[in-house]
Amino acid sequence: MAKQGNLNFEIPPEMRALAEKSLEQARQAFETFISAANQAVTAADKRLQGAHAGAKEVGELAARFAERNIASSFEFAQQLVRAKDTQEVLSLHSDYVNRQMTTLSDQAKELSREASKMTGAAIQH
Repeated sequence: MAKQGNLNFEIPPEMRALAEKSLEQARQAFETFISAANQAVTAADKRLQGAHAGAKEVGELAARFAERNIASSFEFAQQLVRAKDTQEVLSLHSDYVNRQMTTLSDQAKELSREASKMTGAAIQH
């Protein structure tokens, strides 16, 4: 008969601290991204009064990114709750942080492209 593993496990304080620090870094990166996006929208809106619709689109794009990122964070939290052991927690965390950094980078590039399009269109008018 197969021996069932102990589903109750203690996460060492060092591992918990590492996880909390990594989550805080991801949160700070996200907040920096949102802040930069908001600043870009505000600056664009001030410089391009005639391109208000474009600035609104960029702002809406940033909001959609924020929604996706928050949903991803909740999904990650659900995965952590279901983790069977410390190794799985570490693996989930590593995967999540890597995905988020890639996602944030891609989103920043897309936001920059959209802002550039908006600026180019305003200059032509």
